[in-house]
Amino acid sequence: MDSLYNNFDKFIHTDWITTALGIVVILAITALVSRICVILLRRILKRGSLLPQSSIFVNVIRVCIWLIGISFMLSVCFNINVSAIITALGVGGIAISLGFQDTISNLIGGLQVSLSRIVEPGDNIQLGANGVNGIVRDVTWRHTTIDNPDGTTVIIPNSIINTTALLKLTDPENVSIPIVATNNEQRLTTVAHRIEDAAQKALTRVSKLRKDPSVAFTEVTADGFKGTLSFTLTDASKVKPARDSVIRAIAPYVHARAEEETSS
Repeated sequence: MDSLYNNFDKFIHTDWITTALGIVVILAITALVSRICVILLRRILKRGSLLPQSSIFVNVIRVCIWLIGISFMLSVCFNINVSAIITALGVGGIAISLGFQDTISNLIGGLQVSLSRIVEPGDNIQLGANGVNGIVRDVTWRHTTIDNPDGTTVIIPNSIINTTALLKLTDPENVSIPIVATNNEQRLTTVAHRIEDAAQKALTRVSKLRKDPSVAFTEVTADGFKGTLSFTLTDASKVKPARDSVIRAIAPYVHARAEEETSS
């Protein structure tokens, strides 16, 4: 209590003009150092060699610099012993930490998933077996932002990301459509080429391609020859209309035998 009283007494008898100038100078230097460190850190993150490009690292560095700057300002301008105040308010600090339990949990969770590279901006993830899925936009000090295929943005606390089963999916622009060709084996190669050509023509009206359509058969069943039609788009936002156009275009070839039997 004596320490708090002394600090309060010093605060009352302070030369405010000199103190104000000192505050402005120290805070200006702190802001400059914070800006420089943030710019340098962003450049390092863009290289992607050490850490993912998550803003949580930028936020942590910024907060640490400002805490140091404010502590230095209190010590120099007001002769306040910051460590003594923290010690005197130890019980209050425990209460504050309990009040910010969720925030601290999210901060630690965000650092864990980012430092271990479990989640990075650009990853296509799914939470749980039937949970939220989409592209990770950013990991902040409190939450992870995900853009789902419907075009909406989902905000999930980092603590949930850190404690929930996580599935890493393939990149959304890599599209695979399961197919069943019902033609006879002699015509299977021809059918595959026709499916690829039909998909190619349909996709040129929707989006540019990074990889042309290709058909690969994997299984022979009573229903026909099972396989997949795969292609890669340059624009992940065009996946939904691309799938629709392709399925419409290849429908005659994957149902040819059924149509023949019906007509006969």
